[in-house]
Amino acid sequence: MGYVGLPLAISFAKRFNVLGFDVNQVLINNLQHGKSYISDVSPEDIDRVLGQSFCPTTDSSKLKDCDFLIICVPTPLTKDKKPDLSYIKGACEIISGFLNKGQFVILESTTYPGTTDEIVVPMLEVSKLKAGKDFGVAFSPERIDPGNKDYTIDKIPKVVGGINKECTKIAALLYASIISEVICVSDAKTAESVKMVENVFRNVNIALVNELALIFENMGINCWEVIEAASTKPYGYTPFYPGPGVGGHCIPLDPLYLSYQAKRYGIMPRFIETSAEINDFMKVHVVNLIRKGLNRKNKKIFGSKIVIMGLAYKRNIEDVRESPSKDVIEELIALGANIAVFDPFAVSIKTDVGEFSSEASIRDAFREADCAVFMTDHDIFKKIDLFEVGVEDGLPIIIDCRNIFEKCNGYNLIGIGRGDINNTSIYEDSN
Repeated sequence: MGYVGLPLAISFAKRFNVLGFDVNQVLINNLQHGKSYISDVSPEDIDRVLGQSFCPTTDSSKLKDCDFLIICVPTPLTKDKKPDLSYIKGACEIISGFLNKGQFVILESTTYPGTTDEIVVPMLEVSKLKAGKDFGVAFSPERIDPGNKDYTIDKIPKVVGGINKECTKIAALLYASIISEVICVSDAKTAESVKMVENVFRNVNIALVNELALIFENMGINCWEVIEAASTKPYGYTPFYPGPGVGGHCIPLDPLYLSYQAKRYGIMPRFIETSAEINDFMKVHVVNLIRKGLNRKNKKIFGSKIVIMGLAYKRNIEDVRESPSKDVIEELIALGANIAVFDPFAVSIKTDVGEFSSEASIRDAFREADCAVFMTDHDIFKKIDLFEVGVEDGLPIIIDCRNIFEKCNGYNLIGIGRGDINNTSIYEDSN
């Protein structure tokens, strides 16, 4: 019942009776009281189906009465950057304990090609039933984009691949009941690969533009202006933008799932791994920019108050999964900084050095700050008047990682890819 499972459950509950199963009792208690923890699902959305066609539960025994069982669990990485399939395996263990003839299992969790055939099917067949004969199995990659109001779950085409043609057809019919377009592919392995390609494409292109930002930054060229001008070409170019690193549950993780599987086949995925290295380095680059900025005021990171503006991994949502802010906070704490954080959507962020809660307001966060680092481009940040929020204690050094203050530059502001390291004015001269 996370960022994938809950929206999917609510969508299916408009047509079917749905059990929303999770092992997290606190989460289920909240759902049972109509409380949502995801911005894409409102309390009103839950109330419309709660107690009628939607039943949140931690009781796995109720699952034996379901016709379809859709697995939407996390697929993180281990500390050594290898796929952690423990949540998928845990779900399969639960299902195999009650699996009956005629039931159908669909995996939506993003994973490397071959997981459904190599991991899911054998674990389910512990039930002594035969996959594809006694019960159905398919893979359909989730395509949830948190915070995207234009492409809601029913408007995003759904890819489906079963372990045989009949399984593909049945799974496609199920999704077609709530989603406008369903694309069938030849098998589960192909469907798993589709998700990998989508996110490897984004990861590689973000890494490319991040590297270009580093190059142009040192040349005194504004990378953002370059991208804007390049975007006027009507063919052969798709704009991507630099930033402090990638976040969310897809781009930072999924390419490494494919990398892992590629190595098992004797292929060294150089593009994928280099891209991950470049995007990871951007968090280090943010710390380096903070150091440069503070040096202008003859200050060091040690002992300085540094405000992290934005905990979510992207604008206007509360999702902090794999947020670059986490690693930046941890590095700054290790260097002796005093950290404050502010995010209008995310209440707090957990790091390896403790949990940091958002200040009540932007002004509170800026009070006595030496440096403010804008990690996320929330809309509210774009409305900030830097002079107004910094009036009491003077304007802190601003590190703009998302080109929020595109019309500002100068001594107190440094931006990723802006080429403004040596600028000396606060605002550009409109004359």
